[in-house]
Amino acid sequence: MAEQRYPEPTVGALIFNAEGKLFLMSSHKWRGKWVVPGGHIELGETMEQALRREIREETGLEIRDIEFLCFQEFLYDQRFWKPCHFIFFDFACRTDSTEVVLNDEAQDYVWIDIGRIEELPIEHYTAVAIETYRKRSNRWPG
Repeated sequence: MAEQRYPEPTVGALIFNAEGKLFLMSSHKWRGKWVVPGGHIELGETMEQALRREIREETGLEIRDIEFLCFQEFLYDQRFWKPCHFIFFDFACRTDSTEVVLNDEAQDYVWIDIGRIEELPIEHYTAVAIETYRKRSNRWPG
């Protein structure tokens, strides 16, 4: 694997189903913590195209109503399985899909009621995206 020379832009999303439950997956890349699906933006892709592709590749879900939430800087944080410098672009969206097909980046998934979110060990950057959404949205209960 080539050494990273520049920060890598990535996209990820809070995905809500028709019942308003949030999709999270556990990932060995994040030391078993619960995260949102997402990944790298490829050359020639818009952020939205990358988001749709990454969500489809990692979960099999199709998404809609995409809304930008925030960006986060990730500089060689030990929370990830290897040293990297990322710029996270976080979004919120909805899905009408019901069947989840995980790829090898995730070990498990859950559709969780917002009131139960504290029951899971949520990864730090995912927690920031969730809190950003909660503060900006009157759709979030509580």
